[in-house]
Amino acid sequence: MSSLNVVSTPNAPAAIGPYSQAIKANGFVFVSGCIPLDPTAMEVVSGGITEQAQQVFKNLTAVVQASGSSLDKVVKTTVFLKSMNDFAAMNAVYTETFGDHRPARSAVEVARLPKDVLVEVECIALA
Repeated sequence: MSSLNVVSTPNAPAAIGPYSQAIKANGFVFVSGCIPLDPTAMEVVSGGITEQAQQVFKNLTAVVQASGSSLDKVVKTTVFLKSMNDFAAMNAVYTETFGDHRPARSAVEVARLPKDVLVEVECIALA
């Protein structure tokens, strides 16, 4: 079995609980759920779903890159939305972020997210 390597970067928010930003194991990178926190202030960015989704994907990108991987190696994402009414706006930001790359994806509406944000995204990428 391969060792587990913790991924950490100051370019994304520090974990706000007992978890890592990401773990590299067996040729994969498992990125924890990213929420729209500004990594410097550790505060939720102002604005609605578009601004929050943009920050989420900045944070996700920073963690993926810190692992030595890249967005074009993402194989699966899971999107958690406070409201499915925000799906189209989130999807527009998602498309801007990933371009022509189309990882497998799930998107679900949840009752509540950390810090009452509107969106959280996690992913798995090839290392």
